[in-house]
Parts: sequence; C-alpha cells; structure tokens
Amino acid sequence: MRSVWQSIRTTIVFMVLCGLLYPLFLVLIGQTVFPFQANGELVKGPNGAVVGSRLIAQPVTQPGLFQPRPSAVNYAANGSGGSNLGPTNPALIKEVRGNILAFEKLNPTVSVSQIGPTEVESSASGLDPDITVRDAMLQIPGVAKATGLSTHTLKKLVLGHVRGRFLGIWGEPHVNVMDLNLAVLKLTHK
Repeated sequence: MRSVWQSIRTTIVFMVLCGLLYPLFLVLIGQTVFPFQANGELVKGPNGAVVGSRLIAQPVTQPGLFQPRPSAVNYAANGSGGSNLGPTNPALIKEVRGNILAFEKLNPTVSVSQIGPTEVESSASGLDPDITVRDAMLQIPGVAKATGLSTHTLKKLVLGHVRGRFLGIWGEPHVNVMDLNLAVLKLTHK
C-alpha cells in the first residue's frame, strides 16, 4: 500500500511540474522575449488594424496586389492540408487548369510556358504565406498595370523583401506575400 501512495504522490508532483509549471514557464519566456512571434506574428495594416498573420496565407481579392500560392483548403487555417490528389487525378488537372486561367487573367503578359508549378499548385499545407522570388517577379507586370507603379519600383520592392535560406542552408529564397502587399499598399496609399 505504501508504494501505491508513493506512486500517486509522484504522479501528482510530475503532473504539476510537467503539466502546469513547465508550460507556464515557456509561455512567460515566449511572451517576454518573443511576444510578436508568440502571438502569431499578427500584422497591422496602414490604419493600425490587424490584417492577418505573416505565418498564414490569405486570399488576395484586391486588384494590384501580389497573389499567394493557390490553396487546396481555400485559405481556411482550421483545415490546413493539401489536396492529396495524384498527378493523373481529373480533379487535380481541373484545379490546375483553373489556377492557370486565373494566373493568366491577372498576368496577361506571362505565357503559359513561363508559369511555374508553385503558381498553380497548392502547397502541402494550403496556407503557405511565401512565394518564390521568381513567382513574385512574374507578377510584377500585372501589379504594375493595376497600380500604376513602375516595374522598376516593384522589382526593387520585391528584392527588398526577399528572405534568404534559413541559417544560410535550408530552403529557397522567398518573399512573404503579406509583407510585400503591405509595401505596395503603402506606395499606392490605399
């Protein structure tokens, strides 16, 4: 009976330590040292209101802004995931064709042969907030036409928002769509 009570006390002590004190300690560290990251990297627009998160892609409906990767989950953060459709699945082929048409509509100067897979296929999460530098550069003529900004200005803007490889090793250089679009809105005063 003594070992049973000892087991119960040990369980309670470790529940308090591991289930309460340790998580509270990590929250305290996160909120004091990294508050922006700990709170979801929420971004405020020109008027000071929260417009979204740098970590989650959102649909862009306003003309003259850069488009994120297509989303298999319609940018619903509560349902993150890819389509899981195989390359010969008719539904995937139909989705990609629709995405090609949408991309062509926004970027009429880009030929179909220039369109890369990341511009018409959704990411694994369906919520990828970043696009490749190449994808951003291909969208410049369409954004320039819709906003009146010069292609030179937009190229400078894109190159100024490029994030390199993580620790200089992993991933590819990319551009966060929300940051880039907020910079475009700042220049156009919308």
